[in-house]
Amino acid sequence: MRVAALYDVHGMVQALDAVLAEPDVASADTIVVGGDVAAGPFPRESLERLRALGERAVWVRGNADRELNGWPREQLSDEEAAFLRDLPGDQTLSHALFCHATPRSDEEILTELSPEADWLEAFAGLDAGLVVAGHTHMQIDRMVGDVRFVNAGSVGMPYEDEVAAFWALLEGDRVELRRTPFDVERAAAEIGASAWPGAQEFVAENLLVAPSRAEATQLFESWR
Repeated sequence: MRVAALYDVHGMVQALDAVLAEPDVASADTIVVGGDVAAGPFPRESLERLRALGERAVWVRGNADRELNGWPREQLSDEEAAFLRDLPGDQTLSHALFCHATPRSDEEILTELSPEADWLEAFAGLDAGLVVAGHTHMQIDRMVGDVRFVNAGSVGMPYEDEVAAFWALLEGDRVELRRTPFDVERAAAEIGASAWPGAQEFVAENLLVAPSRAEATQLFESWR
């Protein structure tokens, strides 16, 4: 079974469209939507694209889906907001557990710099296997005891020293961390012309420049 893992779209429909057009995503048996779908510039459009996948989509709730508020919430109907809020916290497919951040929390932060003991504590009690998550917007592939942990990265708001859409492809025991280019100039223009209150800041800090992975990691560690 081929599975495409798409996490942290954050309303970036232009990046999402580019990923959905990838041949390996278009032909995937299952697309895991790993949470934090709508908190960004095009919440309704992003949700509509993903719900149109029908039964091919397997959904996991993110912390921003659970607590969606402000302008993005105002763009969604009550039914759409409830759909996101009531999603399951994790899903199991074959030998892989899909969650948003860690198996015990949809907002726990772990980075490359986090102590090994913290990683082991977060994954304690799990059977050996594969855990796929997102949340920190940075791709990771590492062993935590007997568990392989893969962070699929972020489709819409990555911190990867590159402006692109990041995701993961799984097939059997093989995991590939992928990135997909998209039309950044068009995205910047459309976001800048939108009514999203965060538009100008996002364009300046996430599209016109590539957010630093090292700086994001240091910031996240300061929050732990």
